[in-house]
Amino acid sequence: MELISSTKSFGGWLKRYKHESLSVKGDMTFAIYLPPQAETQKVPVLYWLSGLTCTDENFTQKAGAFRKAAELGLAIVCPDTSPRGTDYPGEHESYDFGSAAGFYLNATVAPYSNTYHMYDYVVQELPHLVEANFPVTDKRSISGHSMGGHGALICALKNPGHYLSVSAFAPIVNPTDCPWGEKAFTGYLGEDKSTWQEWDASLLIANAKERLPLLVDQGEADNFLAEQLKPEALEAACEQAGHPLTLRRQPGYDHSYFFIASFIDEHLEHHAKALS
Repeated sequence: MELISSTKSFGGWLKRYKHESLSVKGDMTFAIYLPPQAETQKVPVLYWLSGLTCTDENFTQKAGAFRKAAELGLAIVCPDTSPRGTDYPGEHESYDFGSAAGFYLNATVAPYSNTYHMYDYVVQELPHLVEANFPVTDKRSISGHSMGGHGALICALKNPGHYLSVSAFAPIVNPTDCPWGEKAFTGYLGEDKSTWQEWDASLLIANAKERLPLLVDQGEADNFLAEQLKPEALEAACEQAGHPLTLRRQPGYDHSYFFIASFIDEHLEHHAKALS
């Protein structure tokens, strides 16, 4: 790993690293916040997955999470949102597909199938790297925003026992039935919609092997609420399957990091309780 930067914050350290990834066959960047407790003991980890157009820096610079993370003794790991350094046809032409829009799945359609394996990177490679090189335990939680909320939900639902808690802000909960998901899934997975189902949280709920409680915050003034996010789909799936869900509809809040910063402390407390 190559250290890019190191910044002290609330007694801990925010560090950014670049490393060669086997999953995406190229360099990846991630950030890790190590609370002050990490200087004397191993600490649990929350993995944060960011949304469309983002990098690891959006959360670290805008969420205001480090004061509470330092208090709770919680490390936070923030990966990038897609592979970088490739130049596939159309990869950089739109904000909702390709660069910065990896959707945390494993692509099966060429050329994206060569490198767009963000699911393998987040679930397998990155935790292995973090746990081997930093003073952290193997206790993990996962959270995210928008596309990253989708990623957090599917990673938890598809890997029982791998995470101790999961939460999301304004997640894309039913990507097989919204414009963002339909565009991305067609490009990454192909036209056969039966192959899409394993990457849709609302469809995974019915056969989930672990009933890990879901915490979801959704702003009611979110511009993407009706067309793209559709929290009612997740709500209906959880009700039918008896899956525990706390869906908090927050009046007046939009899709921005002002929304995330307003409730991030409560999410960190939710994860710290499960990780302790």
